[in-house]
Amino acid sequence: MGTRNKLIYLLAALGGLLVIRNLYVILLQFPDEAAQGAIYRIMFFHVPCWFICFTAFLAAGVASILYLWKRRMVFDNVAVSAVEIGVVFTATGLVTGSIWARVIWGIWWTWDPRLTWAFITLLVYLGYLMLRRAIDDPTERAKNSAVLCIFAFVSVVITYKAIDWWRTQHPGAVLSFRTGGGNIEPAWEMMLLWNFLALGLIAAAVLLIRLNQEQVRREVDGLRRRVHEL
Repeated sequence: MGTRNKLIYLLAALGGLLVIRNLYVILLQFPDEAAQGAIYRIMFFHVPCWFICFTAFLAAGVASILYLWKRRMVFDNVAVSAVEIGVVFTATGLVTGSIWARVIWGIWWTWDPRLTWAFITLLVYLGYLMLRRAIDDPTERAKNSAVLCIFAFVSVVITYKAIDWWRTQHPGAVLSFRTGGGNIEPAWEMMLLWNFLALGLIAAAVLLIRLNQEQVRREVDGLRRRVHEL
């Protein structure tokens, strides 16, 4: 078993055990919230999903810049793998947010600025993945995808800052590192960070798996091109 595979198993195991521990605390130790009841517990997965998707898209943007600079395919592998993870966690954040909103606001969806920009961000990165499928040449695919990925990050920034720029239905920032003080229970904020770590470890394991798959796919594509040239 290679070092990368050992690392994948280690990250996945640590992340899984931490998720189980977090679920025990969230479900059995934390009391219901006075105004929201039990549904507030979805926050402990909803918010970390956004942390991870923003981190994944940032990693994809940095990898895309490095690809355009170094022209090394490993950076393109990182970019596409990170985007796929970001798309999954963005979709999960939107779904969990919709469930939460249905109970608290009485609606599944509202065209609130942050929600709207989050949806736009999801569509933009889905477009990135579609673009990659539309270009056969590996070098052209990597170059065009890198340019789109860099510009797509503008949507991520707008999504992150939307609650600061527009005050509408979506609640404002409550975490201490964003407000300077914070108006959330310290134990709850700590659990958000613990679950961010847990899900982040699992996301890192998936990223390494996808990097392995991308490397194998490129090797297979290279062999196919050589066969066609013969």
